[in-house]
Amino acid sequence: MWRRSLLRGTTCFLQVACRRFHPQRHFSSPMLRLVTQKLLAGASCHLRYRGAGYFLAHLGDRAYKKDAKSTVELPVSPITVTEIKQYLRAKDIPIHDGYSCLHAPSIFTDAASRKDKFSLFIDKTTGQFLCKDTLVEGSWEDLQDCLEVMQTEERDSLSPHVLLGYQESVEEQEETERELREVQRIWSSSVQFSDLPDDEAQLIKTMFQITKFSNATLKKFGVRLFKPTKSLVFPWFGGPDSSLKGVKLLSAQSTDTETVIYNEATVPKCNSYYNLFGLPLVSRMDSEVVLTGHELDTLAVSQATGLPSVALPRGVSCLPPILLPYLEQFKRVTLWLGGDMRSWEASKIFSRKLGLRRCSLVRPGEERPCPVEALARGKNLSQIIKTSIPAAHKSIVSFKQLREDVYGELVNTEQVAGVKWARFPQLNKILKGHRKGELTVFTGPTGSGKTTFISELALDLCMQGVNTLWGSFEINNVRLAKIMLTQFSGQRLEENLEQYDYWADKFEELALYFMTFHGQQNIKTVLDTMQHAVYLYDINHVIIDNLQFMMGQENLSVDKFAVQDHIIGAFRKFATNSSCHVTLIIHPRKEEDDRELQTASIFGSAKASQEADNVLILQEKKLVTTSGRRSLQVTKNRFDGDVGIFPLDFIKTSLTYSAPVKGKLKLKKVTAKPEDGEGEGNEEVDEKKEKEKEKVAAVVKKEEVKKEKTAKTTKTQRSVKNPASGKETAMQKK
Repeated sequence: MWRRSLLRGTTCFLQVACRRFHPQRHFSSPMLRLVTQKLLAGASCHLRYRGAGYFLAHLGDRAYKKDAKSTVELPVSPITVTEIKQYLRAKDIPIHDGYSCLHAPSIFTDAASRKDKFSLFIDKTTGQFLCKDTLVEGSWEDLQDCLEVMQTEERDSLSPHVLLGYQESVEEQEETERELREVQRIWSSSVQFSDLPDDEAQLIKTMFQITKFSNATLKKFGVRLFKPTKSLVFPWFGGPDSSLKGVKLLSAQSTDTETVIYNEATVPKCNSYYNLFGLPLVSRMDSEVVLTGHELDTLAVSQATGLPSVALPRGVSCLPPILLPYLEQFKRVTLWLGGDMRSWEASKIFSRKLGLRRCSLVRPGEERPCPVEALARGKNLSQIIKTSIPAAHKSIVSFKQLREDVYGELVNTEQVAGVKWARFPQLNKILKGHRKGELTVFTGPTGSGKTTFISELALDLCMQGVNTLWGSFEINNVRLAKIMLTQFSGQRLEENLEQYDYWADKFEELALYFMTFHGQQNIKTVLDTMQHAVYLYDINHVIIDNLQFMMGQENLSVDKFAVQDHIIGAFRKFATNSSCHVTLIIHPRKEEDDRELQTASIFGSAKASQEADNVLILQEKKLVTTSGRRSLQVTKNRFDGDVGIFPLDFIKTSLTYSAPVKGKLKLKKVTAKPEDGEGEGNEEVDEKKEKEKEKVAAVVKKEEVKKEKTAKTTKTQRSVKNPASGKETAMQKK
């Protein structure tokens, strides 16, 4: 009964109050149920929509308050592909088993037009669906509700407007319209290469290192030149009418080493930019495609081989699951994402989403660079694609199969070491970099600033393209986001509120996500959420703060050390299987204030230190009040065995840590208390400095007096030896 009221009542209400329809923004079914119940009761309600905002519903008017879009929650009920199949078969819905999706006839089109047409795609991992004909999408719960209503009312189809999106605020509507106008302005102001003078076109091609690209290839893909900024324009055509949805601008900048650095900008913003560049040129009869990480690589593959080729919207950092249905038609997908180790790692991760059996990978190497470089060097791109290796692998391999991988790691030593920290070069010298699939254990004294330090450490990596997921169970996400935004901006924004929007907009562009858990949580729920986030957002780094909060919901009758060992083992397995780096914060055992922490100081350290690839300790000398009070010590490094320690200075205005300048660090111990005596300790140091200055001044004064006496004595002796000189002077005076 509620489902009928759900869709009828909600649809009627939204059709009156909402003039605009956004098919890609929807309520999950629990939210719709609550809306309907409140509407039928005639009362106002205050609801929360996951990852979008607060919805204030009243009879006749609405308001929308923007909320963080980067929070990650587990679906209402995790679903398996077996359960999805059983449910659809029980509803007499025919299905085809695809590579990453299940195919079914769309219930949002007329029954006559959907005969033998499977345009509804259901993700096997999450259950989310997409109708390619109407662009209606939603969760598995939404699809279940729609099917139940169809069966109850004996209907053959449902209107695509049945899943209406939330009403945007006035500010968001204005921003959307502004972005659409900007897209049209850029597109109408750009020119085709065939319309440019030959010398100007050749100059632009030289600047972007695409001199071998023909004007016919550029025109085929709709690539244009935006003259005001000398940028290439890549269009995004989508929807049933293949209209212009957005553009990507690519600018080139040369360096002293004769290399070219590309800078990208998308309109709309990157979190709303879902485009497989080159997809409109793919025929429905094509069964093979080359997936690249850059638009220029797609152009190179198409021109050199004639094969269908598409490019990911955000390069090797992310493959959004919403794009998987558009790749279902291909029996073979060749992933040629670039010519470095990072693209190679991304290829192996993306092949899991696409289906290992149909994917083949182009291993990077000297003879297999990225497609653009391969075309410029006159390589045979068709031969490179033919020699790609299958992504599927057996449980046992020989060295013959690993030989090229080993050689690749030897050639690309720096890239294999991982992503380098920009703010902590000393850490690069010890750990060499941040690598996927590893487990890092981080500890430090209570109140020493573990969360503040690890947030900056993770922010440093996130700013370099490492997709990050935060699981903060000790402090809430608002406070954590405030800390990271302060570190990102490098200033106290409460004193510069006029700059908040500027820094918040830039901070929002980072691939940074937060779990919505707080307090004690069950380990299975947290792991399911982490796996969900890895699939949806291609997370590369997960931070768990901290382990002790993970143990609250476990069986209290079991030994707490056994529970901790189980949790650490689960995180170790997750990091390895998901190729994702996990940083686990663990509180240490209680130690004396004057003792430094060691690996054995980690609470329940046996399992933690054994399973961890890296062990980091934030040391704090509580009896020291000057700079250098804190230091970071690496006690385990499984990558190459290097360990070490380096000092840190805490900058309170920006909540950041930095290494002090060599030669200027002097640690001084004082007898003051660790917390209350900081001011007194500083006063004692200042008094000593003043006394030393007074002593130096007294010595300098004595030296000056001695010099004056010596000068007078020397002058007197000269006048005695040469009396004529004195007479002459007296005569001159007369």
